[in-house]
Amino acid sequence: MNCLQPLLYFSIFKHPLQLEEIHFFSNNTSIEQTKIEIEYAITKGILKKEGDFYLSAELTFEAIQKRKEENEYAQQVMKKAVKRAKFIHKYFPFVKAVGISGSLSKGRFNADADADYFIITSKNSLWTCRTLLIAFKKIFLLNSKKFFCVNYFISENALEIDEKNRFTATELVTLIPITNKSLFEKFYQENEWVKQFYPNQDLSVKELDQPKSTLKAVLENLFKPQTIFSERFFKFITTRFWSKKFKHMTDAEKKVAFKSSNTVSKHHPDNYQKKVINELNKRYKIYNQKFKLKFEEEYA
Repeated sequence: MNCLQPLLYFSIFKHPLQLEEIHFFSNNTSIEQTKIEIEYAITKGILKKEGDFYLSAELTFEAIQKRKEENEYAQQVMKKAVKRAKFIHKYFPFVKAVGISGSLSKGRFNADADADYFIITSKNSLWTCRTLLIAFKKIFLLNSKKFFCVNYFISENALEIDEKNRFTATELVTLIPITNKSLFEKFYQENEWVKQFYPNQDLSVKELDQPKSTLKAVLENLFKPQTIFSERFFKFITTRFWSKKFKHMTDAEKKVAFKSSNTVSKHHPDNYQKKVINELNKRYKIYNQKFKLKFEEEYA
């Protein structure tokens, strides 16, 4: 029952879906097939419907109102987030492309959420770029990440995402590119593996702004001769700090939550990816037992 997987996944976030969303996040080849599956699931008590929204059995109808409120809040925040994304691209050295990720990219935002940015950097400059952005946040934004959460960086010469699972696939297909159309097109080409999870997704990129700044060019020329040293130095002090601060985590957990190499930097101290996949597997197990389904376990 392909229609149920996206509903179970998004139920983790108490996020009911509409018909078109269910289909686009499923493996079904036609929306008619999705409709048939949904109607069957409703008759069996696996799903329920209220208005244009469908919910898995464990969600209450209050989740619909919650989603509407978060959608409205997200629309208000999005304009500001887009401006911040363009600001990051325009003024910060070695930033090649910026996208909006996280809950905001899925049309959800609440008082506890952050505006997350996915940043592609120039090659051999990732840790320098990251440090400059983090320093700006700490100094000029008083370390507030509400509208300036920069926690995922990859280099333009290593665009393929290593972790290939439903969580990363969902993050990738909901990512909203803001700058540098050609680089994001290349990024999606390097990550066509997401079609294994979401074959109905359209990964084409619309026309995007390409903010330019003389100041950025000057700063890049200023920092470029130092990047051989700065890359090693900033990577060393950052990963050492993470290792001490999160020493309660296992090496395997750190490898996923704090992926750190010359071409990628990921800072997810809650190891959200693992938590989501574990929760999804719990739902699979419950539905397999209760409704005699055959969902296979997924891995982070």
